[in-house]
Amino acid sequence: MAGRPSALAALLLLAALLLARPPPSLQQRITAADLAALLSVKDSLTDLPGAAFFSTWDPAAPPDPCSSFAGLTCSPSGRVSVLSLGAGGLSGSPGLAGSLSPSLALLSDLTQLILSPGIVTGPIPPQLGRLPGLRVLSLTNNRLTGPIPATLAALPWLHTLDLSGNLLTGAIPPGLPSVPGLKVLILASNRLSGRVPPVAAALLHLDLRQNLLFGPVPALPPTLRYLSLSGNAMWGPLNGIASLSELVYLDLSMNRFGGPIPPSLFSAPTLQSMLLQRNNLSGGVPPASSAAAAAYGPGSVVDLSHNALTGELSAVLAGVESLYLNNNRLTGSVPEEYAKSVSEGRTRTLYLQHNYLSGFPWDRGMAVPDAAAVCLSYNCMALPMGLEGCPASAGTQPSRPASQCSAFSRGGAGPRD
Repeated sequence: MAGRPSALAALLLLAALLLARPPPSLQQRITAADLAALLSVKDSLTDLPGAAFFSTWDPAAPPDPCSSFAGLTCSPSGRVSVLSLGAGGLSGSPGLAGSLSPSLALLSDLTQLILSPGIVTGPIPPQLGRLPGLRVLSLTNNRLTGPIPATLAALPWLHTLDLSGNLLTGAIPPGLPSVPGLKVLILASNRLSGRVPPVAAALLHLDLRQNLLFGPVPALPPTLRYLSLSGNAMWGPLNGIASLSELVYLDLSMNRFGGPIPPSLFSAPTLQSMLLQRNNLSGGVPPASSAAAAAYGPGSVVDLSHNALTGELSAVLAGVESLYLNNNRLTGSVPEEYAKSVSEGRTRTLYLQHNYLSGFPWDRGMAVPDAAAVCLSYNCMALPMGLEGCPASAGTQPSRPASQCSAFSRGGAGPRD
């Protein structure tokens, strides 16, 4: 019996010691090598006026940089695993200035490297390609210059690469879109040139808009759900897009693509945004009977304006919330499904101006919902009463001159608006 109280006391003492131990996150002690690398990174960067990101980067402050440095996450072994430079969790922070130090590559356990928007200049250190476990590299909306380092294609576990909103130049490294685990590649709003290399990775998101890229659409994986190539100088047919059955968002606007639009895009079950405006696309809108209608819902957008589409308009796009078919060469009467979709409030914007359409089935008793905008000006018909909602760019002429309409109906090409 005498031994039981002492055993109980020992158990209570052990429990007290366990409770008194700090959580594992507070026991982290950063390695000397990682601390030296961080201080080197700090030496090449500075807070912009109004920012205070580096105010916490005092290596002498208790308890340890792993828990006191802003933007830092350490592993249980004291290695830096996540480094988020600039914001420190504060929205609206003005960010950083300076340049990126090659010492970042000495943080060999990094899995995420994030640079918040600021005015950081200079090149992306090619040494970042030596970070074997890096999964996320996001260096957006700064003033980084020079080429994209080809060494980034050697990162075996890279999942997300976002270098958008910088001043990067040169070609996209050929191996970059083929990193095996890459899912998100965003290089938008730079000055990249050359052709887009084939994409072998099972990407979900590819955004290359607003660059100086040219050439045809490359080979693309069927896994893509988001694709934007807008605002480049790309050309050729859209045959390579036809098999992308998982697309939700497609933007190829403001390029030089030509030929017909693949009929499969009009029946893609998941596609909610199809932006193909301001190209040289020809052919017509396929009949609704040739493919099952896509399930367009709230927020859906289709913009095929400013192309050279011809023929009669089918009902395949009825139900799109925002539909832009203006500035083409469409003929015939608009199917009644479009008028019904407007009157029922499913279609809020319907732009058909600057075509050669001859009729719109709008009954006098039909009312236009307050939020709807329908523009039919500069076609080959008298405008129905009560349908107004044209933008200023549509001009002030309600209808085309009869001479243009008769010439087009006889087989003439007609002017392109």
